[in-house]
Amino acid sequence: MTQTLSLPIALNPGADGSLAAYVRAVNAAPVLSAEEEQHLARRLRQDGDLDAAKQLVVSHLRYVIRVARGFSGYGLPQADLIQEGNIGLMKAVRHFDPDHGVRLLSFAVHWIRAEIYDFVLRNWRIVKVATTKAQRKLFFNLRKSRSRIGWMNQGEVDSLAADLDVPTGTVKEMESRMANADVPFDAQDDADDDEFRASPAGYLKDMRYNPESLYAESTGEEERGKQLSTALADLDPRSRAIIQRRWLDEDKPTLHELAHEYGVSAERIRQIEKKALTHMKAALHTGAAAGQ
Repeated sequence: MTQTLSLPIALNPGADGSLAAYVRAVNAAPVLSAEEEQHLARRLRQDGDLDAAKQLVVSHLRYVIRVARGFSGYGLPQADLIQEGNIGLMKAVRHFDPDHGVRLLSFAVHWIRAEIYDFVLRNWRIVKVATTKAQRKLFFNLRKSRSRIGWMNQGEVDSLAADLDVPTGTVKEMESRMANADVPFDAQDDADDDEFRASPAGYLKDMRYNPESLYAESTGEEERGKQLSTALADLDPRSRAIIQRRWLDEDKPTLHELAHEYGVSAERIRQIEKKALTHMKAALHTGAAAGQ
């Protein structure tokens, strides 16, 4: 099942006023019996029957809506959550094996949640708040595990860390990340004194035009250029020409083109190039160490 499923029910409930109509259409789709589901799944698995896949997907779209509603507290559009869940459903249909003796819904719900989980993590904030496995685990458990409004006390932190098998420091870090909202880089021009809020543009230093930084960058580039010229000059003429043409010139010849020009094999050109690069790397490393 490698083709895109073309379903009679549009999977884009995002237009104004269309979400309610989408939900009505989905709920009107027939519910499959276990025997019908098994028959369709075997047609798909054995014959690659896309019509069977469409029927399996459409009959389970109502369950995607139920799962998506459980993520409504993250402030993301319900239509987007449903769309992501639909992707998970289609992946589940593709991987479903009727010989395992389970209903498609029991199998698909994990795929649906996984797609919605990933979508929430990517879009909940402009800056991604959960990057490690422990942080992702905490993201969906932190809010429902807190017993009161406000910051968690040490006992709550220790208990949550033990339940999820993550370090207490990770719990505190994630709580801090989730408690802070995104801040625009530039302040709003129309904000009055009561609503004014300091933005990063007002207090972060712009080091792009700092004279010291510009001088250090210019000096560093000049020094690196001298070291490269010295390393090149230390090569024999043929090796220097090959490195120059293969790595520094705009129009770079292939190994076979150079081999034809020098009357040797392409493997020989590769060996010369490798030896020259190793020699230059050692020379550049020595030059950098001497300049420190």
